[in-house]
Order: sequence, then structure tokens, then C-alpha cells
Amino acid sequence: MSPPMLWFDFGGVLSPPLDDLYDAYQAKTGIAPEQLKGAIKEVAAAMDLPPLAPVELALLSEAEWGGRLRRVLSDRHPGLDLSRARLESFGEQWFDGVEANPVMVCALRYARDNGFRVGVLSNNVVEWEEHWRRIIAPAGDLDCLVDSCKAGHRKPEAAVFDLAARTAGADPGDCVLIDDLAENCDAARARGWRAVHFRQNRQALADLQQLTGLPSLL
Repeated sequence: MSPPMLWFDFGGVLSPPLDDLYDAYQAKTGIAPEQLKGAIKEVAAAMDLPPLAPVELALLSEAEWGGRLRRVLSDRHPGLDLSRARLESFGEQWFDGVEANPVMVCALRYARDNGFRVGVLSNNVVEWEEHWRRIIAPAGDLDCLVDSCKAGHRKPEAAVFDLAARTAGADPGDCVLIDDLAENCDAARARGWRAVHFRQNRQALADLQQLTGLPSLL
């Protein structure tokens, strides 16, 4: 029996926790996490979409999306200083100084070295690719990559899990998702996958070992 195909999420698993990234962005720009999250939701709601879906599905370019964020932030928070925020080239500033989660990068390499196939299944943005690829470069080669902005589907949509399994040439039952969002894990399970809900490194590694038989890193 062949080992499972392990699909790692990027944001919040291979990257630092998203709350840490929002806090870092506030330090760079002065925009508080709740202000930015509110603007992201409003831009998406105007298109009847979930937050971030407009750029994660490449329905808006980064520049178009950032311009809409700027207008919403200006309208919602009069007097908010946006002079430090490069919203129209958001990814460059957002990912500046960000390094990978070293434990999960090590886990990906360790899984590959122990005969597992590994991939990244991520909701991501066309213009952000150079940034996130730099961040996960220490993980080395991937067997598969499924990126929402190129696939035309995003987690937790059922279609993206079906596409990922086909891309890997794997049965759904042989696919395992490691993701920091419970709704994505639930959606993967609904398509016949197994899933590890990432909450912290030690917990995720223990759950992954129990689920797949991957030798312990702990």
C-alpha cells in the first residue's frame, strides 16, 4: 500500500499564524487587524463572495483589489493614515520579512524523505506567487501544487479537492489535508479525504503521525 498524499496549506501552516501576519502588517502600515479584515469583507461582500475570494479566484487583480480596499478604509475610517500602506501592491508589503514556519517546513521535508508524496493546496493570489514561493523554498521540491487563483476554485469548495486528487493521480482516501481552518478540513473530509486541523505545531505533528503512520518528529 502506497503512503498517503500529504497536502499542506500555505497560510497559517507553512507560514506563520495569520494573526501574527495581521499584527505585523499593522506595525508596517498602522492599519489595525480589525480594520483590514472589515475592509476585506466589505470588498468581497460587494461581489457576493467570501473574504479574499475576489483575488484568490483572480476575479480582481491585486491592484484593483487594493484600490477597493483603500476606498473602503477611507470611507469607514475617516482620518486613518494610509500613507504607509501599499495596498495596490499588497503582497509585497504583507510578506516582507515573513519567514516560513520552520517546524512544518521540516515536517514536509521529513515526510518526503520517508516516502510520502507532498504538495501544497492553497488559496492564493496570482501576484503573490513570488513571495510565498520564496517563503516555502526551504521545503524543497513539491510533487504537486494546486493554487486557487489558477485552478478557478478555492477551499472549501468541493471542486478544488476533486481537482487536487486528480492532479496527484490519487484516490480521495489517499489524500490528507493539513490546514488551519476547520471548515476546510470538514470540506476535505466530505470529499473522502482525511484531514489534520492545524492549531499548533506539536498537535499537528502528533495528529499527522496518528493518521498516516508518519514516523514521529517529536
